[in-house]
Amino acid sequence: MRKRTLISSAIAVTAAGAITIAGTVVAQAQETGDEALAAAIDAILTDKRLTDSQVGVTVADANTGEVLYERNGAKRAIPGSNDKLTTTAAALEQLGGDFTYTTEVLGDRPTDGVIAGDLYLRGSGDPTLLEADYDRMAEDLADLGVSMVDGDLVADDTAFDPVRSGAEWGWSDLQFTYAAEVSALTVASGDDFNAGSVRVFIKPGAAEGDPAQLSMAPANDYVEIVNTATTGTTTNVSVNRDPHDNVIRVSGTVKAGTSGTYATRAVIEPTQLAADVFADSLADAGITVNGELRFGETTPQGPESLATHQSMTLAELTPVVLKPSNASVAEALFKTLGYEATGTGTFATGKAATYAGIEPYGVDTGPIRQVDGSGISRHNMMTSNMLADLLVGAKQADWFGTWYDSLPIACQDGTLASRMCATPAAGNVRAKTGSMTSVSALSGYVTDADGREFVFSVIVNDFLYSTVKDIEDKIAAAIAAHTTAATEAETLRSANVDDIEMPAEDPNHSLECTWVEPAVC
Repeated sequence: MRKRTLISSAIAVTAAGAITIAGTVVAQAQETGDEALAAAIDAILTDKRLTDSQVGVTVADANTGEVLYERNGAKRAIPGSNDKLTTTAAALEQLGGDFTYTTEVLGDRPTDGVIAGDLYLRGSGDPTLLEADYDRMAEDLADLGVSMVDGDLVADDTAFDPVRSGAEWGWSDLQFTYAAEVSALTVASGDDFNAGSVRVFIKPGAAEGDPAQLSMAPANDYVEIVNTATTGTTTNVSVNRDPHDNVIRVSGTVKAGTSGTYATRAVIEPTQLAADVFADSLADAGITVNGELRFGETTPQGPESLATHQSMTLAELTPVVLKPSNASVAEALFKTLGYEATGTGTFATGKAATYAGIEPYGVDTGPIRQVDGSGISRHNMMTSNMLADLLVGAKQADWFGTWYDSLPIACQDGTLASRMCATPAAGNVRAKTGSMTSVSALSGYVTDADGREFVFSVIVNDFLYSTVKDIEDKIAAAIAAHTTAATEAETLRSANVDDIEMPAEDPNHSLECTWVEPAVC
């Protein structure tokens, strides 16, 4: 990008595009092309919500890497869920799109329907296991003729270490799905694959004043629900898990005559939830376990594999991470990277494997810090330049098509489903969002009106308003509207930036829209 010379206070630019110097009007042609785009982005960044905030912006040619615009591009900032870009790119590079997780049930071959020793449930990190998958493995055992386990049920989650939460995850976030504990053996609450969580459904009773009717998925005896919610004229429900145990308290009212509402909450020690669910599956399949439940033990040599579950491929899993910004799947991938590289799944080995996966694509990991897979930690530090480098470099990877197709599309799906509509960015921008209190980011791809493809990265920290996402959208729309012939004013007008309104203050805006229940995308 060419440097632009600032006009001193003795020089003013008229609305007509002329320069006034000491009362004399001098005609000046307005800048077009890349200079006009830079001026348009500068104008967007004058928003007063960014005063005293940290803003990093990089715009580059997607094929050559030529930087057209940069503001604080080398300054580190908290990237939020833009962290998932590096995690998924490294996973596709290191593991391959055909990678799958295998969950196994192991034990001695049954004699007269009885397994003489312990039965082992061994996880490898699969974050997509559902209650129905545990049911099928139990049914497979029953089909082998198993009717009794004359020993304990042992849950083997040792593919990952026992550190359940990442560095600097906020204590107030730990009950929510985006900060769910990480385990190599887990169960998700639904087909959106929020691993290590339960979903509580709250429905009205028959009449006003009646207790609300509650159910839970997966069904289990591990989590206790305390229900004081009643049927009323409005729906205003509070659902909170106790900080130090698996008690979920539901209060408030749910409107009579409606289908009700729901809330999903992470559990403490998800391995134990998975074991409880599988124990119920065994019972439902007619299999009695005479012993107890044991946890965190490595499966010994000797037992045979009696039943297995294979996950979807990584190529199929990548959009599950990127489009809705699924944190629990991203964290599983992060530790899986470490496990596959070293035999031990930890945050530290995950970091090393992630760096190794992105460095071949022109990413300098020296100036950054990544400590988790999803971006929840405020210890993560990235730059808009580094993310732009990854976006450019990834185009050379054989997995690029999978990764690109997995990104949210403006005004179509994922966390961008309701953003940038009625602008040239709609259906055009593919980008990863990032959302935390006083942290917002958007990085991805956009094609301008001349057909030239760009990458862009915007990271904003330290703002006080609930959201600055409309500012990110204006930048993306301006790039989409860019032509070599357009002036700054024409670029902004073509981008319809005036139609991208500043949202009202709302605490939910500091979250990814898919994390609000029901989603507000």
